[in-house]
Amino acid sequence: MHLQKLNILLSFLLVMGLWLGCNTSAFSQDDTSLAPIVQTTPERVKVNNVFIIGNEKTQKSVILRELDFTTDFFYDWETFMGILVADQKKIYNLRLFTSVEITPLIVGPEEVEVLITVKERWYILPSLIFQLADRNFAEWWTNQNHDFSRVNFGMKLSHSNVGGRNEKLRFSGQLGFTKAIDFQYSIPFIDKNQKHGLAFQFTLFDQKTLAIKSENNRQVFYTSDAEDVLRKNMSTGIRYSYRRTFYNTHNFTLGYNSTWVSPLVLQQNPDYFQHGSNKLRYMFATYSFRHDKRDNVSYATQGELLQLTATKYGIFFVNELDEVEVNVVANKYFKLNDKFHFNTGLTANWFLSVNQPYTLVRGIGYNPNFIRGYELNVIEGQQLYVHKNSFRWKFVDWAIDISNLVPLEQFSTIPIRLYWSANFDHGYVKDRNNIPENARLTNQYLFGYGTGIDLVGFYDAVFRFEYSINDQKEGTFFFNFKAPF
Repeated sequence: MHLQKLNILLSFLLVMGLWLGCNTSAFSQDDTSLAPIVQTTPERVKVNNVFIIGNEKTQKSVILRELDFTTDFFYDWETFMGILVADQKKIYNLRLFTSVEITPLIVGPEEVEVLITVKERWYILPSLIFQLADRNFAEWWTNQNHDFSRVNFGMKLSHSNVGGRNEKLRFSGQLGFTKAIDFQYSIPFIDKNQKHGLAFQFTLFDQKTLAIKSENNRQVFYTSDAEDVLRKNMSTGIRYSYRRTFYNTHNFTLGYNSTWVSPLVLQQNPDYFQHGSNKLRYMFATYSFRHDKRDNVSYATQGELLQLTATKYGIFFVNELDEVEVNVVANKYFKLNDKFHFNTGLTANWFLSVNQPYTLVRGIGYNPNFIRGYELNVIEGQQLYVHKNSFRWKFVDWAIDISNLVPLEQFSTIPIRLYWSANFDHGYVKDRNNIPENARLTNQYLFGYGTGIDLVGFYDAVFRFEYSINDQKEGTFFFNFKAPF
């Protein structure tokens, strides 16, 4: 009895001592916080308790859901340390914290306490919307002559941790090239066992300038002489998610879409909707399986991602649209060491029908399906295959302390990581219609290669500066705002 009380007292003193002397640091895949507090480690251990500090807003259950160990169970020491490393990455990928540390505290011959230290992000972010309406920066800068009338602006309010349960709430009002109102709300878990989740979305937008087709593998835009609204769109949907294991999620989405276009659009492209009307209305159902085991969902250097998606457009009433789309994404991330890693990713997309409404047209050049070197082009068709590859070298890894300038803890450290990348992408688009105007790049093997610098900064924001050359011997500088895959 006395020995048990002594163990409890010792555990309490260890935790309090670490609380008072804790020095948090930015998340790192090679974080040494997992090292034991004493040099002698046991062959196996049993976890007595789990302590969490730093979660002022986030509920404890959200963090505990990501842990792959349990109390009062013996683990081999090396296996246990591997579990802690994986759990640290999972907690960080909740995107609720700027840093995560998991520290095992040895309190007996085969007993440990686990201390989880987190630093929360700033969850409520009102922000200005200032974004390009075009597919990418290169399209806007080169093909659209950096026309500032093709910029969207407005206000967005985001809350990424409503109620401390990792719910996401976003509302945005947008003016400019595309006028839009968007509302989204998601809750990852609605049950006690944290396996079932729901999400809702409602979007309205209209456009006065509209891409109506493509010629010479470039988008063709149309604006009426009176600058009338050419397209109005309303969409809404509800998504149910089931996360049975840590890395696997099943999603089921049921939605409705209604699109109206001006008769002027059909004069420019009679096949815009294909069924002879200027209105397109349909329900759709989507099933998606996602296996995500990346170390960092914003900029992965290790792990894998597999996503399988099937969508049926047109349910119950199929006179306006009856189509099936299948999509596969398979990415693998190899960490060679702390400085070097290699990423490779394959994307494939198929429509079952020969023709689709132009609002559903896919191809290389539409996010996220691109070949570096072809950012200025759209290569449209019913089947596409893209294989992207990047070899990267991390040559800068800083964490700049600005706490003396910014008193808020969520913004007290600016992480800066710089990567040099060597890239090679290739792919193919099958156009069953063999449209002559786009024959230069469809139905043939395409590739592009180049080099670049990737900047990963605050809250895992990514900025990419790349120079790429395609197999047509066309070389261009490109600037992008997210990881390529």
